[in-house]
Amino acid sequence: MKTLTLALSTAALALGAGGIAYAAQDGPQRGGADSDGDGEVTLAEAKARADMRFARMDANNDGVIDASDRAARQADRFAQADADGDGEVSEAEMAAMREGRQTRRAERRAERQARMFETFDTDASGGLSEQELAAMREARGKDRGARHGRGGAGGGRGMAMLARADADGDGAVSRAEFDAMVEARFAAHDTDGSGTISAEERSAARAAMKAEMQERRAQRSKARPSE
Repeated sequence: MKTLTLALSTAALALGAGGIAYAAQDGPQRGGADSDGDGEVTLAEAKARADMRFARMDANNDGVIDASDRAARQADRFAQADADGDGEVSEAEMAAMREGRQTRRAERRAERQARMFETFDTDASGGLSEQELAAMREARGKDRGARHGRGGAGGGRGMAMLARADADGDGAVSRAEFDAMVEARFAAHDTDGSGTISAEERSAARAAMKAEMQERRAQRSKARPSE
């Protein structure tokens, strides 16, 4: 289990708390599971999103998620930083790498803002009314809270999920094991067995996850020695 945890640490961060969860805002504008934007997530939609997640984590495209994927990511990051290919990363290359990362983050922020503006400009007037602006601010606050809530524990939950997916305990997650995990998670969210995860079921799952996080924080707080 220690080997699996080390091997999948990066993959778990990519998976995050939302990797197999289905947030209410996960519509087509955000590349979410609800690809047709009808407010419900089918198993086919969940699997389609999971396909992209698996491909992202399977860095060497060998059909399993294991220690070699971590090594492949590290090698790729080093190659990108080592712009002149001399086998070393200079101070200038480090600075360029940081600047590139900052630029990409700024571009992603701009893209998110543009998508959000388009989403909440419901009358397509090219501007936001007071009501539209208030709705956008509320949604942005919820989104920020969800992302911050995942920051500390998302990777941990992701690793736990992937570790459980390793059904044969061989230190690697095959595609079959990953698909089985996706189907099990879907079934757990589809509480009425309808074959789709509704907005109400997503809200219930989100509330349960929040309660679980709060309980874990409370337990960690109790476990800390008093000063």
